[in-house]
Amino acid sequence: MEGFALTCDMTDAGVKKPFFGNVEVINISLQLGQARMLNHISQQCYHASSGSSTYSDWVLNLDNSPYRFSDAHNMFTVIGCNTLAYILSSRTNYQSGCVSMCQNELSLVDGSCSGIGCCQTSIPKNLTYYSVSFDENFNNRQVWDFSPCSYAVLLDSDWFRFRTSYITTYQFWNYSNNWAPMVLDWAIGNETCKAAKHNKTSYACISANSECFDSSNGPGYLCCCSSGYHGNPYLLDGCKDIDECVDKDQYPCQGICQNTNGSYNCSCPPGTHGNPFTGTCTSNQKLPMAAKAVLGASSSIAFLSLCSMCIYMIYERRKFAKVKERYFKEHGGWILMEEIKEKQGHAFKIFTSKELEKATNMFGNNQVLGRGGHGTVYKGVLEDGRIVAIKKPTFLNETSKNEFGKEMFILSQINHKNIVKLLGCCLEVEVPILVYEFVPNGTLFHFVHENKNTYPISLGARLKIACESADALAYLHSSASPPIIHGDVKSSNILLDENYMAKVSDFGASKLVPKDGKQFATLVQGTYGYLDPEYLQTCQLTGKSDVYSFGVVLLELLTGKKADYFNGSEERSLAASFMLAMKENRLLDVLDNQVKNEGDMELIQEISELARQCLDVKGEERPTMKEVAEELDKLRKVMQHPWVPHNAEEVESLLGESSNDHGIDYHGTETTTCYNSKKRLASNRESGR
Repeated sequence: MEGFALTCDMTDAGVKKPFFGNVEVINISLQLGQARMLNHISQQCYHASSGSSTYSDWVLNLDNSPYRFSDAHNMFTVIGCNTLAYILSSRTNYQSGCVSMCQNELSLVDGSCSGIGCCQTSIPKNLTYYSVSFDENFNNRQVWDFSPCSYAVLLDSDWFRFRTSYITTYQFWNYSNNWAPMVLDWAIGNETCKAAKHNKTSYACISANSECFDSSNGPGYLCCCSSGYHGNPYLLDGCKDIDECVDKDQYPCQGICQNTNGSYNCSCPPGTHGNPFTGTCTSNQKLPMAAKAVLGASSSIAFLSLCSMCIYMIYERRKFAKVKERYFKEHGGWILMEEIKEKQGHAFKIFTSKELEKATNMFGNNQVLGRGGHGTVYKGVLEDGRIVAIKKPTFLNETSKNEFGKEMFILSQINHKNIVKLLGCCLEVEVPILVYEFVPNGTLFHFVHENKNTYPISLGARLKIACESADALAYLHSSASPPIIHGDVKSSNILLDENYMAKVSDFGASKLVPKDGKQFATLVQGTYGYLDPEYLQTCQLTGKSDVYSFGVVLLELLTGKKADYFNGSEERSLAASFMLAMKENRLLDVLDNQVKNEGDMELIQEISELARQCLDVKGEERPTMKEVAEELDKLRKVMQHPWVPHNAEEVESLLGESSNDHGIDYHGTETTTCYNSKKRLASNRESGR
């Protein structure tokens, strides 16, 4: 058929694929009248070295072919910051486009394509010519450090989902070697069905039992098999009868099934009557009186048994409902509901146990993400499709039951990019169940200790994770209202998202700081190797306890060793080994090889000194979590800008208050110039900072 010819060409990967011109064909649907092909991604990149931009434009001409771009399935999509791109058709004087803006990475949101980092616009019907053009007045010059390139392409909107990594990396450009899928509609000729049927020699619907319908996108028509038939309507006898009796799911028949041309018959077996499609065929024969009496008695007994069972089930259900109501009340559920009502629009949700059982497949073992001292975490899928982490704790302190609901509401209001978001809880069970956002890339413990031989981690990546984790803990201590002490800081409680950004999790041992700000006694909880020795002696949990535990995490990042590790057959404490090495000036002996190989010992010594201060035996001698976060942030800024002078005040004035996120760097190295953190922290304390 004219215009439908394809060629079989060799791709760059050395594989033969079907092509329409220079466009690869993915598949063609006879039934839908559609074809999926790969469309070239146009690119605009700014080069800081030359101060100029390069462009990769694209033109696709479908004139004089049976194809046209699908207006129902495609969207013109632009990705970038400070980007304006146009879609043009010189044949119809059609021109449209959209603008995408963003000032920094923090404004980007995965899945959102509403003008911030990504925008989309629809196309008209019967579009057969397509070209892309970028507006040169909009370019990446101001944002090239995190978004060097912008992209524009007409693509299948059902396939596309925006990711922030499309802005900060070349991931979108590299997809299928710079191509993205699009949908083309196709039709036969330029006539309607009514006109085409008059020309028997060119009419395409040549199979018996076929039908014609007009194209919904431009001129022409399509053919399809009549109801009860399937196959190819464009071939003689291409439409074949469907044997409905074979496919009982699509064509139900619980009786006797008989296939006919284009349909089927379904009837009850001989001697019965009823509905054969649902299987309710009953006998035509009348029962004798004795049989009726027996059947009546049996039915009465069955009815009484059923009634008894229903009464028992209702009793048990009410009993179970009362138990759930008691648990709900004990855990402060009514208080929590009142808090939610007062905060209208608050996204925190109280889940039922049935909802969470459904989300986790009855808390099946195949859904387990991890087990710990405070409970088991399951992966779950909510009814709205969101993937979540559902924590089922093993116990709840009896003294804190009544305050549980209120504490959950306070934790749910924590809104920090480096803290795992608490989405809701279930209170109608003996031990409340917590629902958190799902963080896909596992724990920092796994990343550092189990992947280090596969993926060497640069010092920059380690410092980024440390900064983000410290920032989260500083927020809990200083900005949350009331302040929160985590109580179980460790590498397995720090999760990494799809961009390897750190998120602090697991508040099973957390405590809200009393309004008077005093220390408070608690049963010692935590993990061996991370526990504050002062907390072990006094049972007084303070913010400095978190500082000590964070110091151990910082050591894990520096040394690649676990909090308690084996040296031969001897088990050792990482904190004790590190403090001894610092005292004997043997820091190199305990550092991870990847850290040592980067060679920036001045910066490494600065970080190590900060870790030593965090691990001071006396809590009052340790810096606050806010001071630790500020110090790590400044060290990271120095690492990102090696030209910065040593003076701390100059660093702050030149670099500002917040650093840029450049993502995880597994293999890169950075040259740095550092300044003395020990002196600065000491001066901070003297000035009461």
